[in-house]
Amino acid sequence: MKTNLNSANPSAVETECLAVVVLDRGEKDKTDAFADSSDAAVQAATKDVIASGEATGKPLETTLLHHPAGLKAKRLLLVGGGKAAKFSAADLRKLAGAAVRTLKSRGLRSFAFAVPQSLNAEEAAKSIVEGAFVGNFEPDYYKSDRKDQKIDELTVVAKGDLQKAIDEARIIGESQNFVRDLVNEPSNRMTPTILGERAKKMAQEVGLKCEVYSTDKIKELKMGAFWSVAQGSDEPPALIILKYEPAGAPEKPMLGLIGKGITFDTGGISIKPADGMEKMKYDMAGGATMIGAMRAIALLKPRVKITAIICATENMPSGKAQKPGDVQIAMSGKSIEIINTDAEGRLVLADGLHYAKQLGCTHLVDAATLTGAVVVALGYVNAGLFANDDKMYERFQTALNKAGEKMWRMPLDEEYKESIKSTIADIVNSGGRWGGSVTAAMFLKEFAEDTPWIHLDIAGTAWTEEAKPWIAKGPSGIALRSLVEFARNFAG
Repeated sequence: MKTNLNSANPSAVETECLAVVVLDRGEKDKTDAFADSSDAAVQAATKDVIASGEATGKPLETTLLHHPAGLKAKRLLLVGGGKAAKFSAADLRKLAGAAVRTLKSRGLRSFAFAVPQSLNAEEAAKSIVEGAFVGNFEPDYYKSDRKDQKIDELTVVAKGDLQKAIDEARIIGESQNFVRDLVNEPSNRMTPTILGERAKKMAQEVGLKCEVYSTDKIKELKMGAFWSVAQGSDEPPALIILKYEPAGAPEKPMLGLIGKGITFDTGGISIKPADGMEKMKYDMAGGATMIGAMRAIALLKPRVKITAIICATENMPSGKAQKPGDVQIAMSGKSIEIINTDAEGRLVLADGLHYAKQLGCTHLVDAATLTGAVVVALGYVNAGLFANDDKMYERFQTALNKAGEKMWRMPLDEEYKESIKSTIADIVNSGGRWGGSVTAAMFLKEFAEDTPWIHLDIAGTAWTEEAKPWIAKGPSGIALRSLVEFARNFAG
């Protein structure tokens, strides 16, 4: 999608459609709607429809007017932003997605969005572009009658020099959709090998170093935890390493991004129920997020060294698959008793975390669709966030707030470690039903050790279960914006 900047008054912009935010400054149950624009012509064009009660400013409400009086736009789309006192850039991001999905369903290919006067212009412009890219993505790749519905061109209408902000937002929006593209593919079209090929192609396009290894290297590195998951599949695993090493960046700190890349998860010998198993193609969303984040980082060029490690494999039942009761030796030397072969994500991440430290990473962030337990705890709204270092958590929380993504910090109290003790080995790979997302994080903490580390459990948020006005059902690309913002702040 092409993105433009137009500094004219909104009423003077010639476009197929002009989108304007409508807010409600009324208190409690009272409604007092108004167009969030300083353009008198826009105010006049919206006066009657607001006065009639058809446009109330209710969140995500859309009202389309044809041939609006006093405007050069052919149409005027009013998008409700809710109460004015609470309206934020994160809300605007959703409104932009809703505008895209509303207009493309009507066959429009281009439109303009006026930056609301109530928000900081730079932040608002970024939100509009990022939200528009999210709204433009459709997951119906393989439908023979797929409709060619998309917005080809977006114009942001605002005063000031906002081109840099728009260009950066376009990079982030494209990278988020790149993640969604990887996650959306079925597992027969996104094997570990193909994921490695896609990562390598992307790296060549944006100037990253990329190495992709398979079985021999994994065994050479003694990644026993990673290999224990891979050994049950006929598809070879892929160890994907992406490096961003900008000129002039200091040797330390070095940020490590580690992603779970299970391209399909049957559960292994501890096989999952058949109902809903087709969704398990999304179990590589953490790995895809790290690949997409590295794409954005390479294009935005923060002055910090970053290494991403994605451990990609299938988790399959076969005569070669590991079994409950087996003991595996991780790369770090820790022994792991396998209680449940469906607790495989933490096994591949264990070796990924340790390898990142070996490669010189001083700070670690992992992302994974790790546990169903985090969905029980937080539902489909917040991702689970775990941290062993308060300062790193505070820096990540700052990035979260700016990126507009929702995550909730979960505990890592030492008492939880009792749940992962083994009688035959150092630790077990499953602490049982209670506090499952926490005990999984405690398992990973054993491999992060004293290195500042953040773990993102995105199992409930990496896949949108139902279509929303601003986003299609399917992969969400959660965490990319926050990771990119964190990396840029890390450089600062």
